[in-house]
Amino acid sequence: SALPEKKMIFKGLVANKEDMNKLMLTPEIQYPLPGGSALITFEKAEVAQRIIEMKEHVVELSCWRELEELDQCRVRVQAAPMEIPLPSALEIKLTQSSRSILVSDLPSLGIPEEALLDKLELFFSKTKNGGSEVESREFWGDSGQMVLTFTRDGVAERLIERGHIQVLIERGKYKVKISPCMIGEITDLQLQPCRCPRTVLLSGIPDVLGEESMADTLEIHFQKASRGGGEVEALGYVPAGHTGVAVFVEDTG
Repeated sequence: SALPEKKMIFKGLVANKEDMNKLMLTPEIQYPLPGGSALITFEKAEVAQRIIEMKEHVVELSCWRELEELDQCRVRVQAAPMEIPLPSALEIKLTQSSRSILVSDLPSLGIPEEALLDKLELFFSKTKNGGSEVESREFWGDSGQMVLTFTRDGVAERLIERGHIQVLIERGKYKVKISPCMIGEITDLQLQPCRCPRTVLLSGIPDVLGEESMADTLEIHFQKASRGGGEVEALGYVPAGHTGVAVFVEDTG
């Protein structure tokens, strides 16, 4: 399927030539969860593995006030490993934009971002400052840098050759840095499934309790060592008829 566009900001300096072709990725995977399921993360991986090997679990519900029949106070849920796709190989083609520049070392004037963008656009739109008509401008994420795109070719190249330029804003002169704006295009991306060592996917959970009550009941059940469980670090439950999104980040524990 087509890959979504994502803005990426590369920071840092290259110390060795051997490092120039290396790219470190910090994964943040968003995974859809269907209704009637839960994700439970244990403090120890061996507990998660034990729960998965048992496959099916009978969970007793503390629901005497909500359900009248005794046999309805037990539910069977299935446990399975949680596998998510992670990049194993990534190839990016970088090209330098012919009309855009990256402006950094911006002054801190204590004014709204839009006001600062307006003042910088006004400065760089004047030919006497080496600029030209500006097509678009925007801050690049939270990097403290902005991207200016001109309507004509050649303007960006001349500004980049200067490297730095003094801008006049509200009677003050500020030196900003002009750098090339690189556009990246993913040309190859290979994924491989990766099992979360401490997280278990529970499915088949009927909608017989409130969301908070069911989450508490599941956590109590799977914390008991007598049922193969152990200390629970986190639990997320999605009731039947709803959908959720789980966010997985790098495990630094």
